[in-house]
Amino acid sequence: MKHTVSASVILLLTACAQLPQNNENLWQPSEHIGSFTAEGRLAVKAEGKGSYANFDWTYQPPVETININTPLGGTLGQLCQDKAGALAVDAKGNVYQAESAEELGRQLIGFKLPIQYLHIWADGRRVARAPYRILPDGMLEQYGWTIGRTAGSEGKARILQLDNGKLNIRLVFSEIGMPSETETQEQCAARIR
Repeated sequence: MKHTVSASVILLLTACAQLPQNNENLWQPSEHIGSFTAEGRLAVKAEGKGSYANFDWTYQPPVETININTPLGGTLGQLCQDKAGALAVDAKGNVYQAESAEELGRQLIGFKLPIQYLHIWADGRRVARAPYRILPDGMLEQYGWTIGRTAGSEGKARILQLDNGKLNIRLVFSEIGMPSETETQEQCAARIR
């Protein structure tokens, strides 16, 4: 009898462990994502080669700016999106433009980067009215990317991981806050130059 009870408990625990997770509440459709600033580290791995940098990110609609910096604080480049499209500025001050950040990424590095969706995925949401799938492990599949997100105690992003089979991007957030400027920019600063 003792072995039957033990076997039943083990069987029950095994069955419970294999029940599918309730992922219905994960990755709700995006609505309004509020303005924010963020800082952290960025790792990109493509074709077996990796690169690392720091980033600072300001999302203050209609402008979104991501600066990529060396560990010592020097700027490697800047990516900015506004109503007119996307542009990138390299360390030498050269400006590159396209209609979207995805197209700009394809032109400059040969990969379509999902920059225009990062603020949504970092918030733990999915792009509304776009095809998606939530995997059994709670990760999101959307626009050809598998997205994983780890949140801190306040629900803010701690790690955002993206993978499309060719490119792996990992953002580790060290700080997330509110923009200090009360004035909203209408276009990327590099367009004003």
